[in-house]
Amino acid sequence: MAFRIAQALSSIGKLALATAIGASLIAGDVAAQQKQPSPGSAKAIFGGVQLPTQGAPQPYGFYAKGCMAGAEALPTDGPNWQAMRLSRNRRWGNPAMLSTIEQLSRDAAKYDGWPGLLVGDIAQPRGGPMFNGHASHQIGLDADIWLTPMPNFRMTAEQREALPFTTMLQKNAFLTINPNVWTPAHARLLMRAASYPQVERIFVNPAIKKKMCDTWTGDRTNLGKLRPEYGHDSHFHIRIKCPPGAVNCKPQAPVVAGDGCDKSLAWWFSPAPWAKPKPPKPDAKPVKPREVMVSDLPKACQAVLDAPSVSSVRAATYGGPSAAEVLRAQPIDAPPAANDDELPDRGPIPDDKPAAQ
Repeated sequence: MAFRIAQALSSIGKLALATAIGASLIAGDVAAQQKQPSPGSAKAIFGGVQLPTQGAPQPYGFYAKGCMAGAEALPTDGPNWQAMRLSRNRRWGNPAMLSTIEQLSRDAAKYDGWPGLLVGDIAQPRGGPMFNGHASHQIGLDADIWLTPMPNFRMTAEQREALPFTTMLQKNAFLTINPNVWTPAHARLLMRAASYPQVERIFVNPAIKKKMCDTWTGDRTNLGKLRPEYGHDSHFHIRIKCPPGAVNCKPQAPVVAGDGCDKSLAWWFSPAPWAKPKPPKPDAKPVKPREVMVSDLPKACQAVLDAPSVSSVRAATYGGPSAAEVLRAQPIDAPPAANDDELPDRGPIPDDKPAAQ
């Protein structure tokens, strides 16, 4: 495995060139995410809804083209998790997804030496396309988990907004894991999540996938669920299957057999991901890109937008109203002081495009 990837790396040429190309891709992704959606676009409309619909949970459409009814909010705090970036209002999901997060937080703390999860984006109150950051996360069956362990104090809302991402990549090195940041507990956490039968895929940076391929000595049955995807160097993305009875949910094709430690992984370390697209044929009509509109989504999504809202976030919180605790003004314990040299580099803003995986 290491030899095949070394061959692919050598074909890139100079490492500096590859790094520059990767940096330019990240910069382009960030610029695309920051573009303001037009007022009538699906991003603008779904992003403006603050509460979910009443009624039973139901995903409509595909992970990257759909919406959801009856969403529930992950509580801001659980026994082994803390929700991050609360201002985004993206901690909504199908109860099956929230149950998976709860299960992982509990099992990882009990068996894997992981103190707790920092939970990032799940979905908007009614799903749909997000203003920035993701192409998927539209039907409440995707969730981002930070690769930073939960601290031993309860963070304030301000701290949850300001805490930087921790990249697992080594600075100034092409797709290389930083040994000073990566730990065996990270590997155990990923394989714990992959072991759940409801988990369809877990998206990680190609360097993380390679690290797992090279070092994981336990049961490799579920290693194939770890799918390489750029951008996932500071978090991993869990995708679960369509829940039983969700007849309006469009499933994704199962992952191919095997552990994924083959030429499909080596491709990510080759020049192929940066190859320029083929020029259009001379007689081809130019395709003008346009924003996704609500009419482009499943027909049920308009009804989801029109449906009455729940009365409050508290009323729609996973686990019932008693789980919807208000954040304390101060953390339980003061966070330990850290100087700048001890703080990890902030990772790139992820560009989530896993639909083809």
